[in-house]
Amino acid sequence: MPEINDPENTILMELKGGTVTIELMPDIAPKHCERMKALARAGAYDNVVFHRVIEGFMAQTGDVANGNAAQGFNIRMAGTGGSDMPDLPAEFSRIPHDRGTLGAARSSNPNSANSQFFINFTDNHFLNGQYTVYGRVIAGMEHVDAITRGEPPANPDRMLSVKVAADAS
Repeated sequence: MPEINDPENTILMELKGGTVTIELMPDIAPKHCERMKALARAGAYDNVVFHRVIEGFMAQTGDVANGNAAQGFNIRMAGTGGSDMPDLPAEFSRIPHDRGTLGAARSSNPNSANSQFFINFTDNHFLNGQYTVYGRVIAGMEHVDAITRGEPPANPDRMLSVKVAADAS
């Protein structure tokens, strides 16, 4: 288990292979960090699929409207929705899209991020300044690397649970 310096701003994501520990960056993207914590605390990310996983690029998830089996999940629809909360304004920064960073997925509108996010498999600096970076994997990247690939994957992997470390017992 990695050392967690700020449990209120650390996410524990359970995947089939184990725990992925994500350190949020509230000083860089406070609105995105607050949204992720609110959705995690509501259980909205639990059992949501990774609907877009591209080898050498990234793994995308977080469609809380369409990506959960308990909600009549349909993989063809996953990736088209968000939460019932309003979209977020872009919080672009100089933080690069390096391997293991968490980026806010959005439409062509820079201010359309909501609940979806992606984890970079590799340095994707062509995304710098175009997508909000609001966290980074500090442990368990091997579990992210093991996520089933596809657009969408035939048998998608899921976030089994997503919790704020301060709430985990």
